[in-house]
Amino acid sequence: MQVKVIPGLVLLGALLAPMMAVAGWGDFDYKFDNDKPWKELQAKLPPPPTVKNRLPFAVSPATDNKFYVDAPSISVGDDGVIRYTLVIQSPSGARNVTFEGMRCRTEEYKVYAYGRDNGTWDKAQGAKWRLIRYHDLNRPRHVLYDDFFCPRRILVRSAAQAIQALKYPASHDPSMMF
Repeated sequence: MQVKVIPGLVLLGALLAPMMAVAGWGDFDYKFDNDKPWKELQAKLPPPPTVKNRLPFAVSPATDNKFYVDAPSISVGDDGVIRYTLVIQSPSGARNVTFEGMRCRTEEYKVYAYGRDNGTWDKAQGAKWRLIRYHDLNRPRHVLYDDFFCPRRILVRSAAQAIQALKYPASHDPSMMF
């Protein structure tokens, strides 16, 4: 029995073979990247923030509070979490100090500890990852996420890059970061 080869089918097969190979690699990459469960590194508490190391950032003209990140506390972990100390100061001088982590990939934050007036930390009880919602209470995190730490949902490469963005926000262009 003789098999008839139809030239159009041969051409179609030749065109589809590379696409099927690419589709297979895409599936491999997806499975490879997503088969590993994410594991958070243990956060190490930084020294208490100091006034000289505060990097101010603008949150909203609707508040009189001042917002800062303590530069030496910023770290970018191998687990994809940027950790930092956030300082919020009211016009009367009252301060709220938190040591936090932020996951760009999932748009979440976690408070690890609260700063005390005597320079020590109080571990956050029941600390868990929470979505960064776009409302007033989360506005500082939202600004840090969008403008400094996670432009386009991509984690900055280093603490130095985050510090540079906070120090020079007017010249900071997230599209030039990667």
